[in-house]
Amino acid sequence: MSFDVAAESYDRFMGRYSAQLSPQMADLAEVAVGQRVLDVGCGPGALTAELVKRVGADLVTAVDPSEPFVAATVARYPGVDVRRATAEDLPFDDRRFDATLAQLVVHFMSDAVAGLAEMARVTRHGGVVAACVWDFAGGHAPLSDFWAAARELDPDVEDESHLAGVREGHLIELMKAAGLRDVSEAEFSAAVEHRTFDAWWEPYMGGVGPAGSFVARLGPERQRELRELCRTRLPQPPFVQTARAWAARGIA
Repeated sequence: MSFDVAAESYDRFMGRYSAQLSPQMADLAEVAVGQRVLDVGCGPGALTAELVKRVGADLVTAVDPSEPFVAATVARYPGVDVRRATAEDLPFDDRRFDATLAQLVVHFMSDAVAGLAEMARVTRHGGVVAACVWDFAGGHAPLSDFWAAARELDPDVEDESHLAGVREGHLIELMKAAGLRDVSEAEFSAAVEHRTFDAWWEPYMGGVGPAGSFVARLGPERQRELRELCRTRLPQPPFVQTARAWAARGIA
């Protein structure tokens, strides 16, 4: 899936959560000084920023299928090699990187096993491939309250609970199917305070991802109905929303 939205819209929608996952991802992949690392599905650069901090821009490469996100990452992180590409077709030679990471990306791959296998292909023998995905299936994603309200509005809505990697243990299965070795799972968390209900709701109006696309397809009256259904599911503001992500790493 390509996100044809402004980078700033994604920042408001998911940025505060994904920025908290980035150090956890870099730790899981054991990213260290001197390593050459690849950020797959970099978006507007939340994980890229953490990788630059750890190894320097000249050792970081990033790819994303979204042209606005590629442009934003190029502008934000001078010196990083940023390219437009999908996980399933990485434009790199075999065994080029010491670590290859995909943060909040696997569930958007058109073929998750193929994408992870490509990540393994471009990682040196003995290097680390790491990925994380929100716990949509368990109801602990930042968007879980939204999707619960959306299902109440439209029982036939296609949410994100069926996607690759979103249930406990599934990333392990996918990595093993992709040929990775010594695969293990981890659990990440992120917590964001929302000062008002409108501050929580407004990012959904930006058209970002499946949730934003669902809102955009609704007429004004149905949008207002969904908005009020969401309000009934959330605590009185200000409130803190804590999310969980499943993560896994394997050896190439």
